[in-house]
Order: sequence, then C-alpha cells, then structure tokens
Amino acid sequence: MSELIIKVPETFTVDKAVQFRDTIRDYINSGKVNFLLDFSECQFIDSTGLGVIVSSYKKCVESGGDIKLSSLNPSVRKIFELTRLTNVFEIL
Repeated sequence: MSELIIKVPETFTVDKAVQFRDTIRDYINSGKVNFLLDFSECQFIDSTGLGVIVSSYKKCVESGGDIKLSSLNPSVRKIFELTRLTNVFEIL
C-alpha cells in the first residue's frame, strides 16, 4: 500500500483547513486511504487544523486506511504532544 504524500500548509489555520479537508475527502472517496502528511513547511497549526487532521484520520481508519505524520518542527510537535495526539498518530 503506497501512501499519498500531502504537504501541510505553512500556517495551517481555519482559512486553509476547509480546502485541506475537502482534498482529503475527495481522495478517500476515490479509494485512496493511506496518507503521509508532510509538515516540513508547516510553522503553525491551530485547533481548526488539528480538528481537520483528526476527522480525516477517523474517515481513513473507517475506510481501512491510515494517516502518518512526518517532519514536524519542534513547536508543531509540541502542540501534538500537548493534545496527546502523539498517542494517535504515527510520527516519522
């Protein structure tokens, strides 16, 4: 199973979250359910961004897929640690 790599925006806030959610949903609907989210360019994520990733993860798992995260910078990783999402996602 190959993973589709998706780059996370530099600032992943409400204005980017809707488009991101729609993109993931379209991929899932077309049968792609394994994703690697590349955070190499992401400097900031807010609660809306986190919510979109979590809801996308739930849809992927329901469809037999998975979402993994890669290249989190220390400040973004800290947000995942504080929200305990490091227990949910595989972080590469």
